[in-house]
Formats: sequence, C-alpha cells, structure tokens
Amino acid sequence: MSPPNAPSATRIPTGARLRQLAFAYLGRREYSKQMLIDKLAETGADLNAIQQLVDELADSCYQSDSRMASMTVRSNLRRGRGQARIKQDLKKYAIDPALAAAELAATDWLQQAIQLRMKKFGATLPTEAKEKARQFRFLQYRGFDLDICRQALAWQDEDE
Repeated sequence: MSPPNAPSATRIPTGARLRQLAFAYLGRREYSKQMLIDKLAETGADLNAIQQLVDELADSCYQSDSRMASMTVRSNLRRGRGQARIKQDLKKYAIDPALAAAELAATDWLQQAIQLRMKKFGATLPTEAKEKARQFRFLQYRGFDLDICRQALAWQDEDE
C-alpha cells in the first residue's frame, strides 16, 4: 500500500482531466505560459502532454502572456511601483518584458513618483538631508530610477 500523499496512477490527471484542471486554474486567475506549465506539472502529469495542452490553450487565447504582462503592469502601477519593480515581476512570472514595453514606455514615471511621494509624505518638499534621503530610498525601493527619484524630490507644484 502506498502512502496517502504519494501520487498514484489514478490521481495523475491525463487528457480531459488535465484540460479541466487547466481551465479551473485559468478561471481563477491569469497565468503566464510557464507558470501554468509549472502549476500543472505539480500534479505529476506528463510534461509533453502539459506542453501540448498549454500551447493549445495559448493558440485558442485562453492563456495569453501579453494579457498577463498587461495585467501585471497595471497591477503594479496601482500599487505605486516603478519600472524596475515591474520588470522584476515580469521576470518572476517568466514573461518576456518586450510584451509590456509599450505600456511601460507610455507611462509617465515622474508623475507616478511624484504622486506616490505626495501620498506617503505630503505635499511639502523635504528640506533636511536626512528626510530627503529617507524619501529617496522609499522611491528607489519602489523601483523608480535615480533620475526620477531626484526629480520627484525637487518637483514643486506651480500652484503653491
């Protein structure tokens, strides 16, 4: 008798069951091609069958790396993250950064950094070096370039 957690021949999904499982995963959230392959491989199914299924799902537009890339960019922008953090997420999800290049290029990173700084620290600019360094580190950690961080800390609203 095999241990209860050991994969048995009856538990390993094949054919229609593997397809059902893939649709169940995709129904809950968006997956990149590699993430879906990894998730289905955890079940112990044949890697060739998984690869064929995922390719078929991608051809049928049930799975799309470009849709996943777009969603990742939008999600990270809502969270106040900069370009470096977004690229890091794309790499984590095994998505080609070229799929998100248009959205990344269309984003006004300075405006994003200014809004994030104002939301966290208020509208007044820091005058002390210690406070400037703290805000600069905050923006850097969020993934903004050095130049963008400098400009965001020097930006002054014309209305004031």
